[in-house]
Amino acid sequence: MKVRFQKKSEIFEIAITALGGAFSVGMVIYGVLKLGLKETWPELVLNLFYIACLLMMAMYFFNFRITKMQFNYWCSVCVGATVLLRDVLFAPPLSFRIIRLACLTLSVILLLILTYFYARKEWKTYSKRNLWMICIIDMVVAALYTVDICLEPVNEYTAYLLTEIWIRPTITYGLVACFVSETEDDE
Repeated sequence: MKVRFQKKSEIFEIAITALGGAFSVGMVIYGVLKLGLKETWPELVLNLFYIACLLMMAMYFFNFRITKMQFNYWCSVCVGATVLLRDVLFAPPLSFRIIRLACLTLSVILLLILTYFYARKEWKTYSKRNLWMICIIDMVVAALYTVDICLEPVNEYTAYLLTEIWIRPTITYGLVACFVSETEDDE
């Protein structure tokens, strides 16, 4: 198979995302087995979107039956669905109101950016700064969740939650790395 990216830095970014995403998804599945389906079933639903993104990234990386537009659209939809489900509709209860409001605000901004991004017909004109904003906002949301979790008493769910929170930023890092490298290429 021929890979889409030739630069070692691009391949490294995708490999980091694949390893981080696979580790995180594996950790969540382990958490489901250890903690039970009753406690962790929402994570399985979110993992379907994460696994879809990882598979699409692999298909895109190896030029396997996915176009640039399909990759852009479906990955943006999957990430947007996880933001909507995890952070807006079924937001986890947080101890500190200010952190909860900051996470909700940033999540809505992230949804708006993703909606604008995949709705554009000329998505390749989207600047690198705007692309990296998707990843940065997602990382800030995850960092705020991490701060809230670390300020609460530690229990058996803590390690599981900390791993699960960082799946999406890992995936958005890989997606943005793919999008940024494609904006440099000519059709």
